[in-house]
Amino acid sequence: MNNKAHSLLLNIRQLSTSLPRSRVLRIYPLGFGRPEVVHSQWNPRNSLLTGFDEGLRLSVRYLFQGISKSVDGCTQTKGISHAAVFKCDRVLCPRRFSSDSEHSLVSDGTSDRVLMKVNFHPTSSEDVLTRKARPTPVNHKKLAQECNSLSDVLDTFSKAPTFPGSSYFLAMWTIAKRVSEDKRRFEIQLMFSHPAFSQLCEQMMREAKIMHYDHLLFSLNAIVKLGIPQNTLMVQTLLRTIQERINECDERCLSILSTVLATLEPCMNVKALQEGFRILVDQQVWKIEHIFTLQRVMKCIGKDTPFALKKKLEMKAVKELDRFSVLNSQHMFEVLAAMDHRSVVLLNECSKAVIDNIHGCPFKVLISILQSCRDLRYQNEDLFKSIADYVTTTFEIWKLKQVIFLLMLFENLGFRPPELMDKLMEKVVEDPGSLNMKNIVSILHVCSSLNHIHRGQNREFLEAMTSALTVRLHHISSENLLSVVYSFCLMNYFPLALINQLTKKTIISELLTSGDTEKNIHKLHVLNTCLKLDENAHYKAVHIPLPQLPRPPSHPNDTVAEVLSHLWEGEGHFSRNVQLPHNYHIDFEIRMDNNRTQVFPFSGVDAPSAPHMQRVAVLCVPKSVYCLNSSHPRGLLAMKIRHLNAMGFYVILIHNWELRKLRMEDAVAFVKAKIYSDETHPTTDTTV
Repeated sequence: MNNKAHSLLLNIRQLSTSLPRSRVLRIYPLGFGRPEVVHSQWNPRNSLLTGFDEGLRLSVRYLFQGISKSVDGCTQTKGISHAAVFKCDRVLCPRRFSSDSEHSLVSDGTSDRVLMKVNFHPTSSEDVLTRKARPTPVNHKKLAQECNSLSDVLDTFSKAPTFPGSSYFLAMWTIAKRVSEDKRRFEIQLMFSHPAFSQLCEQMMREAKIMHYDHLLFSLNAIVKLGIPQNTLMVQTLLRTIQERINECDERCLSILSTVLATLEPCMNVKALQEGFRILVDQQVWKIEHIFTLQRVMKCIGKDTPFALKKKLEMKAVKELDRFSVLNSQHMFEVLAAMDHRSVVLLNECSKAVIDNIHGCPFKVLISILQSCRDLRYQNEDLFKSIADYVTTTFEIWKLKQVIFLLMLFENLGFRPPELMDKLMEKVVEDPGSLNMKNIVSILHVCSSLNHIHRGQNREFLEAMTSALTVRLHHISSENLLSVVYSFCLMNYFPLALINQLTKKTIISELLTSGDTEKNIHKLHVLNTCLKLDENAHYKAVHIPLPQLPRPPSHPNDTVAEVLSHLWEGEGHFSRNVQLPHNYHIDFEIRMDNNRTQVFPFSGVDAPSAPHMQRVAVLCVPKSVYCLNSSHPRGLLAMKIRHLNAMGFYVILIHNWELRKLRMEDAVAFVKAKIYSDETHPTTDTTV
């Protein structure tokens, strides 16, 4: 008997020492091997410290419990229950035991496959009870359904801490998202003061190195969203661990990491993680299969990313254009704006998709597209017109503030949608009382900046706006009052009640000493000029003492000067950079007869008498002074033309962008036609 026991122990020793451990037991996250050792009071730290050797030793001891009840006095340890579910991926031993067949596990004739099918069942009632109490990984979705508050989640954790700790943070963030903002702040305060919170944070740090990478990213996102300070040890530990394990990042993790980086504040670890993220994207960009993942990565990559990486991402997106859905096309504008990368190819193709599917497009998406076009300096008249027409045809379903916000973006882009603006003006005439102060200021700013005049109800519109402002006259702030009066001046309309209020000494003093004083001084100068030069301004007795504005910078316009010199064989027939009263400046002045058929020199000897002479102001203007792709002048240019006419000038506009394309002979003919023609300045849209 002693020889047989000795032989059996020898085989056990060979089993535990000669085999690679990774082949004997399957290692599960957090160092748990099966069979697991379940204590009466489970502690994650104990499980973390439970080594592979102990698990193997206890498992083998239980394995032979049913065969030999006592081997050299070795009996089952009290106080520990062994859940005997001994699973393995391969045969336990490459060879068969050579001991006596009576006491061997499997005889020499038994195959390896039969060995894997051997099952041992516990006979102890204590084993059955403790096996049922064995902790299982907690599911954050189920936990969020069972708990009503963040404190409930922490209470559950304190009763029986279970792997993984990230599930508790995910459950708390799920609960926090579904409550109001005020209640969320209160719940987060209770979370910080809960006694189990520190214990959960410690467990989270311990598990960081063994947790699945995507769970690690999800938990960091939840932790930051819950308001846990980023400079805490736990958050910095997670950041550092994510850096160290970034090579585990697959396409799904790239998408999650993109979202996480967008929520983090700048710090050394975040900066290092962003650099690692860019290197990883540079390596994996051609392997990305999902378009939304590609767009998330592009959005997260940042404006300060090297141009080469931006170009590579652009090429990948262009390659995948055939797979773009409507949502992908709509989202691409925001993505490129976040990258600060103006890809005309992508923008043009996505614009076509947006135009073809404009009906039903949500308001937020329309706003995002227009804001991105503004940031990228991308002007697509077809796209803007499609959006404006869609809002015009569905005008009744939109809120007034939505239409106003849309028009503010159009104004910023220099695009004038006349039909939509007419609809808005008609709505204002019908119900001026529905407007608040912010709406009034915005509407007047858009109409005056784009120089829009309603052909049928312009007077009624201006009176309705004045009426709405007069009711609030003593409650309007000084800056808002100045803004609305300035807009009225651009539209050549002068409400006396508002001007009387604005020109009070206390209001003027406040405007000159607070807020954006430089901008306020410019607007007050415009008011002064309009009151003196415009025929409709009957309130001419007012003079507002203001500091002198700096002279505007003069532009050489050498090309136009050279053209005029070729036209009249010298510079004696025109004057350059002429400064006029009221801070006006013109590029060139020409003296002609009243019929504008003859040009007089500036020598003064041959100059005709004043009644027979016409002063001509030549202005060299850029595209920005017109509405997009039209010859409709914007508000400031229209006012300047009006005031130059009042000072006795005939105004000729030379388009810089057209002149640059021409050779000298063609440029001379172009300017000559402008000077000697009888064209009038347009007040309505005409295509250039």
